[in-house]
Amino acid sequence: QVQLVESGGGLVQAGGSLRLSCAASGGTFTDYSMRWFRQAAGKEREFVAGITWSGDGTVYADSVKGRFTISRDNAENMVCLRMSSLKPEDTAVYYCAADPRRLYGGQWFDLKVAYWGQGTQVTVSS
Repeated sequence: QVQLVESGGGLVQAGGSLRLSCAASGGTFTDYSMRWFRQAAGKEREFVAGITWSGDGTVYADSVKGRFTISRDNAENMVCLRMSSLKPEDTAVYYCAADPRRLYGGQWFDLKVAYWGQGTQVTVSS
């Protein structure tokens, strides 16, 4: 059983930056592809960014490409999402997710996740 705990959310003005962290415990961290999803009020949960088990591959949703960067530290069992040039439409609850699959193509975008974190709220004011 893997436990994921997100931190780093908060309120920021448009154009600002935030760094989200997700600490993993209870499993072998390198067994998992890691992803970030978000869910805005009244909308479906959507993929934001993903990173391979080794950290040598990353995938981003078009809406965040060039503004968000995902990274992982396998020694610390941590995955981070650095967000810059934030927009009001980035407002959502952000979730960390662990997946034992080696993900390819469209699989990065699906919601078949083995473990979810509890989420952290990000609010971007205009």
